[in-house]
Order: sequence, then structure tokens, then C-alpha cells
Amino acid sequence: MESKRQQKVASLLQQELAAVFQRDLPHLFPGLAPGISTVRVSPDLGVARVYLSLLIAGNAEGMLAEVRDNAKTIRLALAKRVRQQLRIVPDLAFYLDDSAAYAARMDQVFSGLNIPPSQPEDPDKDQPDSKRPKLFADEDEE
Repeated sequence: MESKRQQKVASLLQQELAAVFQRDLPHLFPGLAPGISTVRVSPDLGVARVYLSLLIAGNAEGMLAEVRDNAKTIRLALAKRVRQQLRIVPDLAFYLDDSAAYAARMDQVFSGLNIPPSQPEDPDKDQPDSKRPKLFADEDEE
């Protein structure tokens, strides 16, 4: 479970990394604006795991390798943006977030299932008993 400080730093890093990719370093990744789905920060705030959503890119692994190659440049641009809020900028570790692809795959699997309609039950079973249930052992039958 993350502490409040970890959550605040992760939220700040997520916002600022999105700005770095879109405004500061668009020339490094032409035609690609990687979405930052999640940022997880270690308890000592020294390492940030950044999960990128690269759905638009055809070759997600290749784009992830390119992002990892430019990690130092990205960290430097991030440091310029958060220098007033953080004393130490965490090391960035980039990972591919495949949760959207997984959800799409599960949708495909569920839509391919052939589920037969349920059989109607005996209509007599749905009728409640006209007798009142006995609540106590000493109740008289009416």
C-alpha cells in the first residue's frame, strides 16, 4: 500500500511526464504521444515505474525501447519541471501497460462465447405457499 506522499509524488510525476512528452520532447517521438497510464513510486521516492500506453504505435516494443534509450533526456526535462516541488528526481523505469489490450482481448473472448438461454423453471414453484410459516414451536395451527 502506497503512502500519501508516494501517491502525491506519483500524481505529480504523471502530470509532468505527460507535459514533457507532449510539449518539451515531441521531437524525440515524432507521431507518438505516449499516454502515461500509471506511475508507481518506491517508498524511498528514488525510483519511479512509469507505465506507458502505446496503443497507437504499431510496434509498441520498438517504441518502448526508444523511450528507454532516451530515459536520461526525459529525466532531465522532468527535473526542470519539478525542481521546485521535489528535492531529488527519481530514476525512471519505463514499462509497457498492456491493460487496454488485455481488456480488448477479454471483450473478444466474451463476445465469442455461445451461452444458451436459461430454461424456464416450473411456474408452480414461483407461487408462494398460502400457509404462514411457523415462527415459534408453540404456535397453534390455524
